[in-house]
Amino acid sequence: MLATDGQNSRMSAANPVLEVRGVSKRFGGLKALNDVNLSVQEGTIHAIIGPNGAGKSTLLNVLIGLLEADEGTVTYAGEPLRGLSPHAIIQKGIARVFQTPQIFPGMTLLENVAIAALAKRDGQFSLRVLETLKRGNSIVEAAAELLDRVGLLGHIEQDAGSLSRGDKRRLELAVCLAAKPRLLLLDEPTAGMSRADTNRTIELLAALAAKGDMTMVIIEHDMHVVFTLAERISVLAQGHVIVEGEPDMVRGDERVKVAYLGGAQHA
Repeated sequence: MLATDGQNSRMSAANPVLEVRGVSKRFGGLKALNDVNLSVQEGTIHAIIGPNGAGKSTLLNVLIGLLEADEGTVTYAGEPLRGLSPHAIIQKGIARVFQTPQIFPGMTLLENVAIAALAKRDGQFSLRVLETLKRGNSIVEAAAELLDRVGLLGHIEQDAGSLSRGDKRRLELAVCLAAKPRLLLLDEPTAGMSRADTNRTIELLAALAAKGDMTMVIIEHDMHVVFTLAERISVLAQGHVIVEGEPDMVRGDERVKVAYLGGAQHA
């Protein structure tokens, strides 16, 4: 497991940055989330796993305001999030990496990140990024630094649409980092990647976490990713958290093995 003794000490002394209490969500007669309770400690990597249809992506959509919970509360840094728009939630310091990279394929890597940096500064997205870049604004330097941080500085003028899936994911991470998030939510960050790209992504996320200024919540099917990165794991099954704890405890829990149909290694 990635966590060191120092990380464990930090985790025990940390405060919850995200708390979910009694959250339920229905779609017609289907109860996608059923009384979900979750507490994410600041400065940690917290994984959410579970079989297909367990409600993982639905929960992320509730957290960022794309879906409204029918019941329960979501609290971030002591403030309630229910009823806020996705835009307002992002401005509070939460960013999400989607299953399919959300980038502007017709723009360069620099332009993609600069748009996000401008949105953080001005409180809204602007497609006037080309005008800003021509002025030599400090936004350019900030965007270049972020691309360097994710290992893409050498492709700064490349069209984003021409990147490999792994590099598109790195670009999306840089776009999210431009918002200077306190909490980063990652929905299947290695989906569709080769093993080499997956390992590079693990290294990147570990390096970002090591800076200690950001909390990560990761939904991931690849158990190699989960057990390498996560300090704490919540297991969802049929819309409800059935187990939560440190990776070694979760790995050996009989309820988890049953949920994964005999302990399969992929959700």
